[in-house]
Amino acid sequence: MNKPIRIGTRGSKLALWQAYHVADLLKAQGLASEIVIIETKGDKILDVSIAKIGSKGVFTEELEDQLASGAIDIAVHSAKDMQSKLPDGFEIIAFTKREVENDIILSHDPNIDYQNPDQSLVLGTSSTRRVATLKHFYPHIHTVEVRGNLQTRIAKMESGLCDALLLAYAGAHRMGYDNLIRHKLSLDEFTPAVGQGSVAIETSVNLDPTIKAQIVSACHHEATGYRLLAERSYLRVLEGGCSIPVFALAEFEENTLHLKGGIVSLDGSSRIMHKVSGSHDQSEELGMQLADKVLKDGGFEILKEIKTALKK
Repeated sequence: MNKPIRIGTRGSKLALWQAYHVADLLKAQGLASEIVIIETKGDKILDVSIAKIGSKGVFTEELEDQLASGAIDIAVHSAKDMQSKLPDGFEIIAFTKREVENDIILSHDPNIDYQNPDQSLVLGTSSTRRVATLKHFYPHIHTVEVRGNLQTRIAKMESGLCDALLLAYAGAHRMGYDNLIRHKLSLDEFTPAVGQGSVAIETSVNLDPTIKAQIVSACHHEATGYRLLAERSYLRVLEGGCSIPVFALAEFEENTLHLKGGIVSLDGSSRIMHKVSGSHDQSEELGMQLADKVLKDGGFEILKEIKTALKK
């Protein structure tokens, strides 16, 4: 009898939702699995911004240690938390079908109006991309750093730290908070983080090829895969991590990929965005084309300024 596939995951409710979702996909193909909970650096350090911790591997490093040792067979992550370039010895073998990609504003107050400059509004977020985007489009809005799992963030909001939270739709929806979603934000203004809405499955390159093929067959969503390959290729050229406000979104229709993305300065004063299109089998090339356009149009200077600021 085959041994169950050991699924490594963080311990938050959302991370466990993702892990059990993958377990269900495996079960549908007749594959047994077990969940292994692993605490990461990003889970332990909640009083410091991700940018200050150092964004590389902040939510993945400990899971990769367990992959390397063979203690787990796969690690399940939010695709948007994945580094643009994985450490040697690891690979992403599957992306699950993507959820709605939008950012949302979540609040108990039904009268939240982020577009009204006369409404004094404080939004909680831990994302430099979201903060910089707000500064660019809605400079009247104030922000406050809010980290932790979704339930922790909501508790902080309820304690009065902020009026509303700026989050990904996918997490709020998966946790059953649709009734608190006040606004689904424009994909043109709030173009999401690379990979937002999909679950990534990471393995060691040494995983048995037969097991790997079974996991891919059960879990990988082909159209989502093309989209995320393009987005991640763009991110890789810009060397973007959780602390760099870059963004990209690929749409897939009739074997054609439409990829848009860019970068925004930390103070919101400059925002560069471009679009490219091409065949779905050129996903990675499209990502590099987009990166080249963005960098040549002033993105290189913005990226340099951001990296200098984050070192201070």
